[in-house]
Amino acid sequence: MSELHELTLAALAAALAAREVSSSEATDHALGRIAAFDGRETLNAYLRVTGDEARAEARAADDRRTAGGERGSLDGVPIGLKDLFDTAGVPTTGGSPVFAGRVPATDATVVTRLREAGAVSLGKTNMLEFAYGYPHPEVGETANPWDLSRTAGGSSGGSAAAVAAGMGWGALGSDTGGSIRSPAAYCGVTGLKPSYGLASCAGVLPLSWSLDHVGPIARTAEDCALLLAAIAGYDPADPHSVPAATASGVIADIAELLAAVRAGWATQALPLRGMRIGTVRRLFDLAVTPGLREAVEEALPVLSDLGAELVEVDLDPDTFALVVPTIERIYPVEAAAYHRPLLAERAHQYGPVLRAGLEAAVKLPAVDYVDAQRDRLRVVTAFEALYERVDLLAWPAQPLVAPPLGTTDATVGTAGGDAPTIEVEIAATGPANLTGEPSIAVPCGSVAGLPVGLLLQGPRFADARVLRTAVAYQAATGAPPLPPLGQGTDPGRVPEEP
Repeated sequence: MSELHELTLAALAAALAAREVSSSEATDHALGRIAAFDGRETLNAYLRVTGDEARAEARAADDRRTAGGERGSLDGVPIGLKDLFDTAGVPTTGGSPVFAGRVPATDATVVTRLREAGAVSLGKTNMLEFAYGYPHPEVGETANPWDLSRTAGGSSGGSAAAVAAGMGWGALGSDTGGSIRSPAAYCGVTGLKPSYGLASCAGVLPLSWSLDHVGPIARTAEDCALLLAAIAGYDPADPHSVPAATASGVIADIAELLAAVRAGWATQALPLRGMRIGTVRRLFDLAVTPGLREAVEEALPVLSDLGAELVEVDLDPDTFALVVPTIERIYPVEAAAYHRPLLAERAHQYGPVLRAGLEAAVKLPAVDYVDAQRDRLRVVTAFEALYERVDLLAWPAQPLVAPPLGTTDATVGTAGGDAPTIEVEIAATGPANLTGEPSIAVPCGSVAGLPVGLLLQGPRFADARVLRTAVAYQAATGAPPLPPLGQGTDPGRVPEEP
């Protein structure tokens, strides 16, 4: 028998559908782990747990199953929600006292779609204040389940830590410069940033309207595909939502992939035959943690064994050098535009670092922002040129392992000298935020006991292609391991098969 939290989301959904376990059992199991292992002085993964509401939603899912009525794809699956997704009747604060007591009247579009799919919400996960890059002192940083002295990353660290610690079978996060994929890589889980506009941002507290993406974090790529299939789609409430026909095409591709997985495609011979994957050497060379580059390179022969052709590619160094400064000239300005009226009324409630950053951003010259958007087009063009040679790109999801807690402003030694850690992180994950391309971080080993990840990125709207490659890789290597946090100490178990 296996502990319930050791099941992937896909496996739990199948067990629920087969009535081998109830949603109430799964929900109680997750809530029990939260009670046992979470808290401000331990993981700090959840800011608020909605236990009573979750149990009621679980009972409703069990009742639907008993009645034999129509059920959604995630019916009864317990998940977490980053604390910037509006949830009707439940506080949504963006990890900040500025919004203490803010209780939305309606759900974010993606939350509505999760509810329609039958998912059970366990509560709101921790995040860096307003997703900007720093934890508020009163809220605190999320620790890494693999080493409580290290960070889970940001800004979606609470979502990644919750999944890794078995406190939910999936979670939603947001990604502006890597905020889904970085925590996923640090915590040893899978994180997907979909194509820009594929999942609605309506009802989601913004950081940067032109860089923000909504996406799933779960143990496996198949789990992420199930979550994305539930939340993706055109939304007239989001002005940046992709056209309905485009969204429908991507969703159909993901549905086809999931059907193929159920039919055993991923375990057949050479499932990636015909795929050309470009290894971006410039991004492998960013690695700063000893042994990390080698650990990620060990994943490449697996892709080759699955039938993919590996092609070494590179980016023009001058264009690649634009990635970090371009993002850092866009998101502060767009964030300041949103926060300016709040700063006028509640500046004292912001964390000191975020407040200083926003106040400085308000004064930035407009021409700098315009120049950044022009430089962004150069980055987009450079990546589009690479896809003339290959189908996907691959490099380390992060060039370092999870840093120690409390070192947000620290620097790290690189080949070019010391650099701020946040800039080193953005260099790896930020390109996809500028281009709007789908990008997934997949666990691929460890260094000194800490997880490392492989990043796969493809052309815009090739989300199913990115997922397909990640699913095949994980079918060959197995589901990512769980951290030893509390293993074997809690009672919930999966019934044995008859």
